[in-house]
Amino acid sequence: MEVSLGIMAAGIGSRFKDGCKQLTPVGPAGEVIMEYSIYDALEAGFNHIVFIIRKNLEEDFRTQLGSKLEGLCKVDYAFQDMDNLPEGFTRPADRTKPWGTGHAVLAAKELINGPFAVINADDYYGKEAFVKIHDYLVAQEEARLAGNLKESCFCMPGFVLGNTLSDNGTVTRGVCRMDSEGYLNNIEETHNIEKTADGAEADGKKLDVNSLVSMNMWGLTPDFMQVLEDKFVEFLKEVPEGDLKSEYLLPTIIGDMLKEGSAKVKVLKTDAHWFGLTYSQDTPLVRDSLQKMTEEGIYSKPLFQKK
Repeated sequence: MEVSLGIMAAGIGSRFKDGCKQLTPVGPAGEVIMEYSIYDALEAGFNHIVFIIRKNLEEDFRTQLGSKLEGLCKVDYAFQDMDNLPEGFTRPADRTKPWGTGHAVLAAKELINGPFAVINADDYYGKEAFVKIHDYLVAQEEARLAGNLKESCFCMPGFVLGNTLSDNGTVTRGVCRMDSEGYLNNIEETHNIEKTADGAEADGKKLDVNSLVSMNMWGLTPDFMQVLEDKFVEFLKEVPEGDLKSEYLLPTIIGDMLKEGSAKVKVLKTDAHWFGLTYSQDTPLVRDSLQKMTEEGIYSKPLFQKK
């Protein structure tokens, strides 16, 4: 069974000033952060990697990443282009902001044919998250093929808020609200979350650091691609004239599906510690964390070793 991982790496990274953050070396042997996600994903059972990038990054990705994965898994490249729009729509001449994560995933529509997960390129999610999301997707697909699946369901790892904060500035997190069976009711997008001496707060309001949050890591079914395509047309029709910043975002799309009753999302709790390159000041912490895990034998040096 082909189980794909889409890595969204086309973002501009406006808060990260030291070049292309997705390709910043952070591992002991010069690895970039997404290599650890790929390593953990392959270990968990994913066997198809799709890099969702801007076309001008293709050579860098093929050289720095694709070459390391030869013989380990299937690799494809999808290109997020702001001018790649449905028939009848054109990009406003002054728009420079990408259309968002929903548009990024849609760029991979022709490359993904089975269950798949999507992640950000500049986040470290931990091994447990990949295992849980892979096993859930595979169990669903096996049940579907056997004719035993009553209802298909998306999934997402729910990270503990306290494990996802940055020491170097505020962050935005989607706080999950769930029913008694662990299915997602809605995600409350919460901005300006700041780490404090006794927990966390956002705009002066204390937050429960044990709340589960979304880190934009989703487990999805192949039929989602058609939904994504249809809803993108609806989104574009509703963008006001002169609006150059509206984005087509996965949490919003899936949230709308929940309201419509057209989707269910199982929240898979993980105690993994997230870290990422939100700010350039995050880089030393990321490097120290990966160095420590390498010394503990969790990862090898270099990460991908040719046999």
